[in-house]
Amino acid sequence: MIKKQAVFLDRDGVINKCIFDEKINSNSPRNLNEFRILPKVKDALIYLKEMNFLLIVVTNQPDVSRGIILKSDVEKIHEYMQKNLPINDIYVCYDSNDNNPYRKPNNMMIIDAAKKWEIDLSNSYLVGDRKKDIDAGIKSGCKTFFIDYNYKEDKPKDPNYVVKSLFEATEVIRKLKNENKQFKN
Repeated sequence: MIKKQAVFLDRDGVINKCIFDEKINSNSPRNLNEFRILPKVKDALIYLKEMNFLLIVVTNQPDVSRGIILKSDVEKIHEYMQKNLPINDIYVCYDSNDNNPYRKPNNMMIIDAAKKWEIDLSNSYLVGDRKKDIDAGIKSGCKTFFIDYNYKEDKPKDPNYVVKSLFEATEVIRKLKNENKQFKN
């Protein structure tokens, strides 16, 4: 059986614009009205689909357990994403406890997706904008892309690539895929 390749995507800061609220220490849109897809994201996702990647969103949404956002509002955002973007699946951890195996930097969302979709993690990628994302990708054996927005927080130590956007990550993935084709011929 041939396993599939995937690109695992964090949500806030990778697919959509972050909305920073210092008072509640949140960067997630609280409802569909606040949700804005970042420039060139749809193009990037279409290119990745054309390269036969599964597109799997893995997102922490702890504001639900903190009582800041309603789960139904998160679900509306995800329904909108699945209608308007070529995403195969979305995995969400609503817990704010870092000991939860599904909450990034832990990697059970990725492991579950790999089982369900028969994904070869060693030939897959994770794109994120925070240390927790990259740590989860590294734990899973994925190659990682860190979108560096210079947040005032710890940066990941060992991402495979540092980029400015999902679109830039897609360009690197395209080059890597083309290089691999040349070696196989």
